[in-house]
Amino acid sequence: QVQLVESGGGLVQAGGSLRLSCVASGFTLNFYHIAWFRQAPGQEREGISSISSSGDVTHYADSVKGRFTISRDNAENTVYLQMSNLKPEDTAVYYCNAVAITYLKQILEVWGQGTLVTVSS
Repeated sequence: QVQLVESGGGLVQAGGSLRLSCVASGFTLNFYHIAWFRQAPGQEREGISSISSSGDVTHYADSVKGRFTISRDNAENTVYLQMSNLKPEDTAVYYCNAVAITYLKQILEVWGQGTLVTVSS
């Protein structure tokens, strides 16, 4: 079964840190571009960070730049999101997303089920 499973969410005080993991099963992440999204209550889902298949290129939303770090370990079929200096406004469900385009131009996309991060003030 093809799936992504996020873990590492929880309750943390403002200023604290968490590391989210996204593990793929049923497929290999090697050729996939990975992104982390989050959705706060009553708000739209927003993309916050992404990493290329090789890990060479990363992007961050302004809201998390300098505080979050995305990384990947293709050997472990896992992507991480290290979150530091967390703020109450970081409270959300965090999702990982994997996208690849085949040589036939077919788009392959997998979403995880999400992990809840709650930051208390």
